[in-house]
Amino acid sequence: MFLVLNNLRWQASNHSIMKKQFILRSHFIAATCLAVLNCGLPTFAQSPAPVSNATSGDAKTLEAKSKSDADTEQKAAEWVGSLKLGDAAKSKRVTEIVATHLKAVRDWHNEHPFTSVPAGTNAATGKPLNQLEREMIADGAMPKSVHDNLMTGLRKELSPEQVESILDKYTVGKVAFTMNGYRAIVPDLTAEEEKTILGFLKQAREEAVDYKNMKEISAVFEIYKTKSEQHLNSNGRDWKKMYKAYTDAIKAKKAEAAKQKAAAENPAGK
Repeated sequence: MFLVLNNLRWQASNHSIMKKQFILRSHFIAATCLAVLNCGLPTFAQSPAPVSNATSGDAKTLEAKSKSDADTEQKAAEWVGSLKLGDAAKSKRVTEIVATHLKAVRDWHNEHPFTSVPAGTNAATGKPLNQLEREMIADGAMPKSVHDNLMTGLRKELSPEQVESILDKYTVGKVAFTMNGYRAIVPDLTAEEEKTILGFLKQAREEAVDYKNMKEISAVFEIYKTKSEQHLNSNGRDWKKMYKAYTDAIKAKKAEAAKQKAAAENPAGK
């Protein structure tokens, strides 16, 4: 889907100013001396500095980030807790690995909005890049080290099955859900076809963890679903035909269920 992955920082010192400053200083010294002679040492009352909008805005931003950090750490703890590791020290390390990655993805996404990517053309479709595509390009430019740190850390601490479980948390179980869809649409799916498609979906899952929201995660999966369907076609199948047959059967089943419900609610046909 997305074949385009590219992206993009007085002088005020002259004689007249110095002269004015000298005159102002002279007046101030004279006024101070007069105050000392007449009234003793002057008292300089200092009103409290007003809180600027910038300071107020910064405080709100820090508060929001602090809350987001707490939510992220709680999410990471819940994901790791689902593994039931039985080792408090290991759980803490893995939670930190996941939380660090989630925060890095969030921060990169927030600091690189879609507007940071110039409007351009999708080379695959010839149409202007839409907002989602520009978001994908911006987020896809995140340093590779962020992803590598996550995967290296998880693989060091966890078994392969546990690593997959954490990645499934990031992507709300899309691998299993999508694979079940292929099995339903292609009832006679071969072992080789299933292995290839499952491989594509797991690749999508690992790439998708570096994106911020479900729209982006789903977009990554769409790329690999297209590859899966192309693989089926290359094996002599007709994906569009199989998908239509599946959806037609679903519609017919729903229509029949609605018909039976109506008959049950009105047995006399009244």
